[in-house]
Amino acid sequence: MSTETMKAIRIYEYGGPEVLRYEDAPKPELKPGEVLVRVHAIGINPPDWYLRDGYKALPPEWRPQVPFPIILGTDVSGVVEAVADDVRGFSVGDDVYSMVRFFSVGESRAYAEYVSVPASELALKPAGIDHAHAAGAPMSLLTGWQFMISLGHDEPNPLQPHKHQPVPLEGKTVLVNGAAGGVGHFAVQIARLKGAHVIAVASGKHEALLRELGADEFIDYTKTPPEEVAHDIDLVVDALGGPTTGRFLRTLKRGGALFPVYPLGFSGAEEAEKLGVTVSTTQVRSSGAQLAEIARLLDDGTIRVVLDSTYPLAETRKAHARAARGHIQGKIVLTVGA
Repeated sequence: MSTETMKAIRIYEYGGPEVLRYEDAPKPELKPGEVLVRVHAIGINPPDWYLRDGYKALPPEWRPQVPFPIILGTDVSGVVEAVADDVRGFSVGDDVYSMVRFFSVGESRAYAEYVSVPASELALKPAGIDHAHAAGAPMSLLTGWQFMISLGHDEPNPLQPHKHQPVPLEGKTVLVNGAAGGVGHFAVQIARLKGAHVIAVASGKHEALLRELGADEFIDYTKTPPEEVAHDIDLVVDALGGPTTGRFLRTLKRGGALFPVYPLGFSGAEEAEKLGVTVSTTQVRSSGAQLAEIARLLDDGTIRVVLDSTYPLAETRKAHARAARGHIQGKIVLTVGA
């Protein structure tokens, strides 16, 4: 056991933001195949609060059993502190970013001053953006990329029997629901990058930003239900998903596709079959190779990371309270150190 300590956010029970404790924790020890990263910034994602509240949205038999205390979080940007002897391609002092050990519940441990990362899940940080923006990218951008461009892994999909298949986007009409959020604002940019006509659905205050990011059309869902005005869509990326995602089936062309990022609660399989619509989902997985590929697009500004707000690591409770209020524009990020 490491005798060195670091500051981290740990939980000893499930619950709301109040269960998050900022305290000393053992500094991770380097194992073969790993890189130790001194963390500068941490991206917050929905799985963080799902784990914090004990996955209470899932049926009890699906809830993972994780021993306390737990350090939450998956997304980091920082500087290489040490490299295991068998690791090539990274050196002490390199700026790097990662989505750490996802999907391994409770094993990621990113809300901390230091985190150990399998080298295969690490990439050099895009030089053109700072650590806070780089930390905002991994999970949300990899989710958009793996849904829309390339799965990039062979892990079985626990959510459906068949493998998820992205669809060609060039010249197609793509509707993104929840377009201002973490996954949504990247999905808009990916669709635009690949030559699609993009319709963004969000509340009115996000319109200017989403048009800047490449949306050709905008639907303010607070004024107009999108399923009543959108027609002949080739692909709907529903970044919110859940039980309401079926309402988008009737907006799609025959042969179109609905990709709910959060598929639980969807009950329209029969309707989808009648309409000739494919409904498909996947679970994002860590990939250093994809982060390296995406880094070029972040570096030159082709894809932008939008930050909703930043909080020091010590104020993680406030960051989670901000997340709970919803209507997030882009990403919430924790900062570590100066």
